[in-house]
Amino acid sequence: MLRFMSLSSGSCGNCYYLESQEGAGQRHAVLIDAGVSLRRLKTILSANGLDENSFSAVLVTHDHMDHIRSLASYCKKLKKPVYATPELHAALSAYAFGSPFLGQCRKELVEGEWNDIAGFRVKYFIVPHDATQTVGYYIQTSEHKFVIMTDIGRMTDEAVLYSSAADTVVIEANYDMDMLIAGPYTHELKMRICQGHGHLSNDECAAAIRRFWHPGLKNIFLCHLSEHNNTPELAYNAAKSALTSAGVGDGVVNLRALPRQTPSPMFLL
Repeated sequence: MLRFMSLSSGSCGNCYYLESQEGAGQRHAVLIDAGVSLRRLKTILSANGLDENSFSAVLVTHDHMDHIRSLASYCKKLKKPVYATPELHAALSAYAFGSPFLGQCRKELVEGEWNDIAGFRVKYFIVPHDATQTVGYYIQTSEHKFVIMTDIGRMTDEAVLYSSAADTVVIEANYDMDMLIAGPYTHELKMRICQGHGHLSNDECAAAIRRFWHPGLKNIFLCHLSEHNNTPELAYNAAKSALTSAGVGDGVVNLRALPRQTPSPMFLL
């Protein structure tokens, strides 16, 4: 059994909880990213019958602040291992706020191989985004295959390959192009978002879904929705239209747009 929850998803902060339960009382869990405060983390976990001892490690996708804002606090207070690529760890150690604490928690991911982390088998894949380095994760248990890619400027063949094997995909649907063009951002920021190394639009997310859809896909979660350039309804409708065009009937896939600033329900996958 696999359980998944978004604690926060968007430029205000990103943090996700993934838990596997296998056998009698055997529970394993990780956090993906650390963009919420330690206090808020504990509050949300407690509301779901969990605590800071419920997870065993943190996986980092990239070094933008909305994904690592509280990483040093987690290391200092919780002393959980932090898994990232060597390049990402080098960037994280350069941040003055985290350097005294991150070293004791540093765990490097091995490229192209399975990494055994807290009861999960984990591979990472590089995705285009304007950070030092950005990765998505392909996570396996004995029963499930899970993909998460929170910030992705454009879909890659490798991202499609992993998603095509997964039963659950968490994918960015950041902006609606019309809202972005008409919105308050500067021209430079708009170009940064939409030119292949920023974020994935609703239409690009929909096109990706059409590429990786397969009969074993059971859950799609839309993440990192922009507060100013998107709505949950627009993101959902674009993804739903993609599934419909692929011949997927209602109820075949659990499609959800994750909330931006509030925790989602705990989903049983």
